[in-house]
Amino acid sequence: MASSEPSRTLLVFCLLIPSLFAQTRTLSPSELPASAFQLKSITVTGSKRYKPEDIIAATGLQIGGTVHEDDLRAAARVLSDSGAFTDVSFKFSFSNPGTDVEFQVKDSSDFVPAHFENFVWFSNSELNNKLHAEVPLFHGELPVHGGMADKISLALQAMLIDAKVEGSADYTRLGPEGGPTEAFDFEVSGPHIDIQEVRFEGVEPAMNDALGAAARKLEGREFTQTTVRKYAETNFLPCFLSQGYLKAVLGAPEAKVVKTDADEIDVEVSFRPVRGPQYKLSALTISGNNAVPLGTLEKLMPASTGAPINVVQLQNEIGAMRQLYASYGYMAVDIKPHEDIDNSALSVKFAVDIIEGPVYKMGDLDIQGLDAATRAKLQTEWTMRGGDTYNSAYTHEFVKKAEDELGDWNITVHESVNAQDKTVDVTLRFDPRN
Repeated sequence: MASSEPSRTLLVFCLLIPSLFAQTRTLSPSELPASAFQLKSITVTGSKRYKPEDIIAATGLQIGGTVHEDDLRAAARVLSDSGAFTDVSFKFSFSNPGTDVEFQVKDSSDFVPAHFENFVWFSNSELNNKLHAEVPLFHGELPVHGGMADKISLALQAMLIDAKVEGSADYTRLGPEGGPTEAFDFEVSGPHIDIQEVRFEGVEPAMNDALGAAARKLEGREFTQTTVRKYAETNFLPCFLSQGYLKAVLGAPEAKVVKTDADEIDVEVSFRPVRGPQYKLSALTISGNNAVPLGTLEKLMPASTGAPINVVQLQNEIGAMRQLYASYGYMAVDIKPHEDIDNSALSVKFAVDIIEGPVYKMGDLDIQGLDAATRAKLQTEWTMRGGDTYNSAYTHEFVKKAEDELGDWNITVHESVNAQDKTVDVTLRFDPRN
């Protein structure tokens, strides 16, 4: 388990003992009646991140319970060790009705998300509620320093034991090597969890068909929240964006155990997407082109105004524009799309600004992985010579022809764009197919 670095903490203790009776001296704690050590009130100041009741719950102190100074010190230490605060202090007073204590805290600024990869025996809400009940300062994020992540791990392990799951809950810190922690990743090791089916709730049949088709490639794969979320962003969200639902939200995937067999578990994954309003294309403009006629570019982007905007298709068409410009030698062309969204009219003006840049020439050709005779043959067949206007389309057509002629080779194309001398060096790497 990852170790925790303690936060810097300042503890200040103040003892106030008012006179309980009309007498000439102040009583020491040892002379106070038992009622004076009954906790009467707890107040918290200084936090903007947490509600006072969460901080009070985290101390473990109970109103009505018996407390002494050491108990209050221990409670302050619990808050400090959590890592949620950079400073913790308290003051208290004993009196005949009981003890009053006030904790003064300063929030830490170093919090990162907590990810729960495969705790499929609990719904997302159940998991969060149970963890908050055990670790009151947990609300989906964890402090980078301190011991709160360890407490979450222990709480998860207890939940697994209660659910009779044979597995070990642990966590890792995510982030670049040698860099800061960007998230805590909690996972249960032991059982193998596979996706049996993916379902979408609350969507119309036509949309459900498109989503279902996109989801089939997930079936049979190992379940983790990260895997499913990444796949969903790439494959599910475009189903909505292609229909003009620009503010669609997929929601968090929910996993439900549907089959348990020895060490293998099958789950059903469900989404409850909220598609939001549908936007239409009100205008489409293209500007900045000189080398390529406007009519040619408009044929690549035949979107109809008044119809639902298909931003997926528009982005693909911009990619086709870049390829077209590359065939004319404009390897550094900058094509910038802009969306002017009118939320009141539910419409979008889509503009494409083009900065063509310079024309690049053919540089050197390097063919790797073939015998000398075959390499010489291909070099002879390559007709784009050094100094010719570079044509990226020619390169890829040449590679396709080579694949057809030579058969069992994987061909990798690398176009090295040299900004200083405005040339393109081409490397074709041939590797035998397994």
